[in-house]
Amino acid sequence: MTLTTTPFGKRATAAEVLDGVDLSGRRMIVTGGSSGLGVETVRALAGAGARVTVATRDPAAAEPLVKELPGTEAVALDLGDLASVRSFCDAWSGPLDGLVANAGVMMLPTRQVNAQGWEMQLATNYLGHFALAVGLEDALRQAEKPRVVVVSSGAQLRAGFDFDDPQFERRPYDPFVAYAQSKTADVLLAVGISRRWAEHGITANACAPGWIHTNLARHLDRETLQALGALDADGNLVTPDYFKNPAQGAATSVLLAASPLLDGVSGRYFEDNQESEVVDGGPDVPAGVAKWSVDPGAADRLWDHALPVVR
Repeated sequence: MTLTTTPFGKRATAAEVLDGVDLSGRRMIVTGGSSGLGVETVRALAGAGARVTVATRDPAAAEPLVKELPGTEAVALDLGDLASVRSFCDAWSGPLDGLVANAGVMMLPTRQVNAQGWEMQLATNYLGHFALAVGLEDALRQAEKPRVVVVSSGAQLRAGFDFDDPQFERRPYDPFVAYAQSKTADVLLAVGISRRWAEHGITANACAPGWIHTNLARHLDRETLQALGALDADGNLVTPDYFKNPAQGAATSVLLAASPLLDGVSGRYFEDNQESEVVDGGPDVPAGVAKWSVDPGAADRLWDHALPVVR
């Protein structure tokens, strides 16, 4: 299979990726759109003419963005609460051209579960977005070229999905392994959508934004941040050369959500605005998408595992 390439480099911004793209009349949803990468994703899509719904736990936090971008709205959505997801989907009316599953949590220090007993990183990063996509399937079908974008992470290289104990009920809870599993599940969500909804013209892809200073890292301890080169000895944030700024980090998301260069491309994983090579996962693998993250059998199994929970 030939990998999809684009003319955009690692440092391209979201606005540069959509330069010259007209999204007038398109309706988009961005989860977690009130901070970090989400804000830049919303700005780029709205800047190209789309009507964007910022789906966020705290709509008040998105008020400055809504005032900045006419035609943008903020609606309450708590991905860890399936009742909130259902309410959001029930309130949606009309076609949906793009769903950017951007929100997430990372490395919760202790094991937490939602009302269904799902570990909270998996519940928020994967299950809530799965329920959202399933609940909005009819709206996606109504659009001309609907797309789903699932924001994953390079962490998917570190752990496959453990179908025997996904909620850490028997194995010891590990914050990073739980996060990595949830990000693998995110890629499998894109693969599952591409397999099941292709006949309706719906495409889905996953991406890794790279390292960026956002509040996603709020649960990382001092030692981890220093090991990443993101914190100095005095506790001050620093920006290593390999980090991106939020506008650069959002570029791959908006590329997948709206660029005509990705018409018809589905079930793939992108980083730095290029499709990634499929590799063996492991602790020392620097880039690419793990075989377990794009395994169609695992995607089907996870879909069947989650569907009864959200219905």
